[in-house]
Amino acid sequence: MKEDTNPDVIVDFITGEPVPNVGAEANRQQVERYLIEVKGYRREDVIVEAPIDVEIDGDVYRSAVDLIIQIEKRPLMAVKCAAGALGSREREIVSAARLYGTSPLPLAVVSDGSGATVLDAATGKITGAGLAAIPTRDEAVVLSQADPPTPVAPDRLARERLVFRSYDSMNVNTRRRGS
Repeated sequence: MKEDTNPDVIVDFITGEPVPNVGAEANRQQVERYLIEVKGYRREDVIVEAPIDVEIDGDVYRSAVDLIIQIEKRPLMAVKCAAGALGSREREIVSAARLYGTSPLPLAVVSDGSGATVLDAATGKITGAGLAAIPTRDEAVVLSQADPPTPVAPDRLARERLVFRSYDSMNVNTRRRGS
């Protein structure tokens, strides 16, 4: 197979599919590689561009979470891969973790590929900083056996949807925009 030499396209580390090299894509590839090679996750533990549909006043806002880490099909961690200041994306990924799936995910992570912030999705509080703070697969297995976080209250859920859409709609140069 001939290797693609187009600098505008790279091969996704997890899926093996070609993806546009725009925005924070290079950062995402670093995070994916770190999760597999250092943290011990399996490729099947990581959902790339995990679809998320958020209903707001009868309309559905469709988007994707950069990465969802799951163990035995139980989603545990939402990851936002960003370029620039990580703090500016913390609220977005916490909202995504609270909205993804049938119950909130325990953890939210924002990373630029060389650093990371890990947050408790229920409280929004930072629980660790740096790539080393991201749980290993073995730690995630233990986490997957705990009771899921308490569901978000209905009145708060409506606000979380608005927060997610507001932040997510500001994302530019992502492969999902205009898809």
